[in-house]
Order: sequence, then structure tokens, then C-alpha cells
Amino acid sequence: MSGANRTPSVPSVERALHLLEILAHSKNGLTLSQMVEMSGHPKSSLHCLLLTLERLGYLTRSPQTGRYLFGLKLFGLANASLAGLQVREQAAPFLVQLMTQTKFTVHMGVLEQHEAVLVAKYNPPGGESLATWRGKRMELHCTGVGKALGAYLSEEELEALFKFRKFPRHNENTITSLRKLKDEFAHIRQKMCAMDDEEEELGWRCIGAPIFDETGSAVAAVSISGSVHRINAQNINRLETQIKACALNISYALGYLKDQDAYKRA
Repeated sequence: MSGANRTPSVPSVERALHLLEILAHSKNGLTLSQMVEMSGHPKSSLHCLLLTLERLGYLTRSPQTGRYLFGLKLFGLANASLAGLQVREQAAPFLVQLMTQTKFTVHMGVLEQHEAVLVAKYNPPGGESLATWRGKRMELHCTGVGKALGAYLSEEELEALFKFRKFPRHNENTITSLRKLKDEFAHIRQKMCAMDDEEEELGWRCIGAPIFDETGSAVAAVSISGSVHRINAQNINRLETQIKACALNISYALGYLKDQDAYKRA
């Protein structure tokens, strides 16, 4: 028997990880009572563990429902974020409504380490199959979600990002010039809408729009994706209007008050 096998485990760590595993199988989080029932652990010790995980940022507790959800540090390790989860909770009904209205796959992403990370995906019944999933990282220069977020980086952040990493060219449509990307981002800020026009993958388009919090910061972006046959000149204006309305409604839900007419003017 190896030394590692002879070394005893730490019961409190095992219990904490067990709680995280239980939460991982819950779509909307769990209350303390539910976790006591599912884990079989005493309520007093479970409450201490949850409080410790919450204080350290690994869990967060919804003040409305009392449910525990994964927090910032945990999702940072897992390539997601607490911000994304908080936005997702507020955004869910609007994202489902957008999917129902448009019949397109709907994504939502947050910015993390100069990439967009998808935190939500809704597929319409019988819709087109897209190779995307929650947790997938998306580039800022050639995707609808990424461009809608990248447009709100400061000029210094954008130049630093461009200096230390290459933006890959996927095809002849991909923007890889910093000057062109700055122009594109300025256009996105004016229009409040981003377009991936076969820039990541030929045959596919994606329309994205930024989501703002109460401070006016772009904390997430929503997008719809589909083939060029389905997102076309006949419906693109209507789709842009619908996705901007969705983004604005989510922004309102997050407490966005600054310049509320910006989407309407764009």
C-alpha cells in the first residue's frame, strides 16, 4: 500500500466536495434543507461548511430563494464565473423568450481573461445543431458574443491584448488587424449590436448584443446563431431588433438605469 493510500482523508473536505457534487447536478441550486436531505449530513455541520464556502467565494446564496449556487472562485477554476451565473438567473426567461420568438439557438456569455465564456445555451426544438456548450470559450474578434463584449474593452486593454496574443484568422472574413477591429468595435458601440458574418466558420452567422449592469458596464452578451440561409438580408433587421430588446430587458433586470434610450436610438 502506498503512503498516499495509508494517509487518512479529511472528513470535512470530503463533505464539502460532496456538497459541490450534489450542487453540480442541480439546475437551479439547492436550499440548506434540500442538501441536508440529499447528503445525509447533520444540519449544523452542513450549515458551517456552506457558510465557509460562501465566505470564500466558492458558493453564493440567492436572497430571493435561499438556494445555494456555485460562486466566483469555483467557476473561475471551471472556466466560468459567478457574474455569468447571476446574469443567467436573471436572464433565463428573456433568453427562452428570444429562442421562442426567433427559433434560433440562443447563447449568453461573460468576459473572462479576454475571452467570452458561454454560461447559457438554449436550443429550439428541431433547431440546427451547433458545436457549442456551457463553458466553451469564444474569441473576441470573430464571434457575436465575443465582439459584443470586446467592443467595451478600453483602448489600452485592447492594445495590450493584441500585443501579447495573435488573433487567429479562420478564413478570409476574419478580422485580424487591430485598426480594423477598433473600427468594428466603434461601429458595434454605436449600433449596440455585433455581427459574426461567417468570420469564425463559413456558412454560419451570429448576432450579438451587450448586456449592462447597474453601473453601465457590459457584463455579458446575448446572441443568436444560425446558418447563412436562415439569417439573411430578409430577416436580419428584425432579428437585430429582437436581440437588442432581449439584451435591454436583461439589463433592466440587472438594474441598468444609465442611458436607457441607447438601444432605442441605435
